[in-house]
Amino acid sequence: MILEKIHAPADVKALDKGELETLCRELRQFLVDSVSQTGGHLASNLGAVELTVAIHRVFDTSKDRLVFDVGHQCYVHKALTGRRELFSTLRQLDGLSGFPKPRESCHDAFIAGHASNSVSVALGMARARTLQREDYSVLALIGDGALTGGLAYEGLNNAGASGEPLIVILNDNGMSINPNVGAVDSHLSQIRSKPAYYHFKKWYRQLFGPHPMENRLYRFNHKVKTSLKKALWPGSTLFEDMGFTYLGPIDGHDLDRLVHVLAWARELRCPVVVHVKTVKGKGYPFAERNPDKFHGVGPFDPETGLLKKSGGDDFSAVFGKTLASCAAEDGRICAITAAMADGTGLTPFAKAFPDRFFDVAIAEGHAVAMAAGLAKQGMIPVFAVYASFLQRGYDQLIHDVSLLNLHVVLGVDRAGLVGADGETHHGSFDALFLSEIPGFTVLCPASFAELRRMLRRALFEIPGPVAVRYPRGGEGDYRADQSEGAATELRPGGDVTILSYGVMVNQALAAAELLEQRGVCARVVKLNQIAPLDFDLLAPWLAGTGTLLVAEDAFGAGCVGQRVAAILAEGGAAPKKLILKNLGKTFQPEGTVPQLQHRAGIDAAGIAQAILEAGT
Repeated sequence: MILEKIHAPADVKALDKGELETLCRELRQFLVDSVSQTGGHLASNLGAVELTVAIHRVFDTSKDRLVFDVGHQCYVHKALTGRRELFSTLRQLDGLSGFPKPRESCHDAFIAGHASNSVSVALGMARARTLQREDYSVLALIGDGALTGGLAYEGLNNAGASGEPLIVILNDNGMSINPNVGAVDSHLSQIRSKPAYYHFKKWYRQLFGPHPMENRLYRFNHKVKTSLKKALWPGSTLFEDMGFTYLGPIDGHDLDRLVHVLAWARELRCPVVVHVKTVKGKGYPFAERNPDKFHGVGPFDPETGLLKKSGGDDFSAVFGKTLASCAAEDGRICAITAAMADGTGLTPFAKAFPDRFFDVAIAEGHAVAMAAGLAKQGMIPVFAVYASFLQRGYDQLIHDVSLLNLHVVLGVDRAGLVGADGETHHGSFDALFLSEIPGFTVLCPASFAELRRMLRRALFEIPGPVAVRYPRGGEGDYRADQSEGAATELRPGGDVTILSYGVMVNQALAAAELLEQRGVCARVVKLNQIAPLDFDLLAPWLAGTGTLLVAEDAFGAGCVGQRVAAILAEGGAAPKKLILKNLGKTFQPEGTVPQLQHRAGIDAAGIAQAILEAGT
């Protein structure tokens, strides 16, 4: 196999045309075989095989800077840069990350995991190169999905005007910025992507010297050509109006043509957009037919395309079904998603109430601001969003929602540790920042029953902004509904009090069982809400506590445990001994949730051990 001989990008450069085609076929088979065992992002990587190979034919990513947007399409890049043999550890504890990570390799220029920032980051690198008088290429690889985020246009606007040599590769596997015009589009695409065209254009520019735009004849010809092109081929005008040279659209599975276009883009020494059309899931029929299903997938049977594990409902599904039920009762309820209808459980809502369902694409800030507008005019908007992506709408939460105390409801999915996607996707901050925004009520269900009850309360009973935060996956052993009031006692005990919220109460209850075996009687108290909190709410449950341990899967600075301790101390009822068990100041890597909880010391064993070590 040719792939087995590829240990570095230099090996890719040494292959002939026939070997390259074989390499692409082997890469696709390798992706299917690997991801079927570990799970991961499959369809996006299958679609980027030829494009990634072409990049490594033309550029040296140990020196040239390749900035991925989102980064879930980096698997081929990793396989070609010396990490192929690590794919059996993909997305596992201490294994290969599913996203670019500079700590793994000098070929990974920047961390990625969220969308729409690549052009901005790449422009910063290009400007650093110029200021430091160095010579290397800078590329931003962005998909059409990430172009729905406003930050992408901020970067494009500034990059195009900068004049900095920079290549933006638009991997378009679903849509264009503007529709192109049939036969004319196809014809011009063929002409513009042939080497002869680039050689002629290069010769023509050189004819007018090193600075052709200073020549009046060149400027006149350029203006006429641009006007004609805009009339016949509107798809390129957005980028050219921003100051980019536009090349494309290019068949993203024509390796030869991709290599020629990328080489020409490098020689232009100006801001360039290379528009590449690819097929998501290319080469694997199941993924081509269902690219959404195989975007992010668990382990599956490569022969049938069927998942190896299929569980029951999870928190996302329960949220979506409950919201749809409530929407049937009240026509004011609307649902908003940022390109995550399936992931957030909103597909049933979208089918039942299409007029009240809004997918705003990858634009979380816009989603929050639009929700504020809906709420101001009397609707009840519900924005379902992953916790880590909600960070992108922080300003709007304060300025657009909180200041007017609007009744916007947030379904904060993937709160806490999420597992295999790693540090860019853990919901480790929402419990901190939502609790500090004035007027917000933050509810934390620990079971499906509590999620159903709390969502109804958020919609129909609690005024102002409300966030209901819940984890990825299913329930633990705790499946009751004890969601009345700000807090509730789940287990009595006189030696020590363990305080927690959300599904972390499962670890608290299990720790109490372990402590009982060691002769320590632990009381377990569950917070039903983490905001608002004040002394009157906490005192009935925590005043006079001897030893208090607060367990949570959030960062330490500003965590709920610190807030609870400060409120109790201010009211003259501070615990005699305080133990905070949380994620501290460390970003958690990839791994299963139980593995990460154990590593952070917030599982049952870690909680019990901390209490035993502290004494009671």
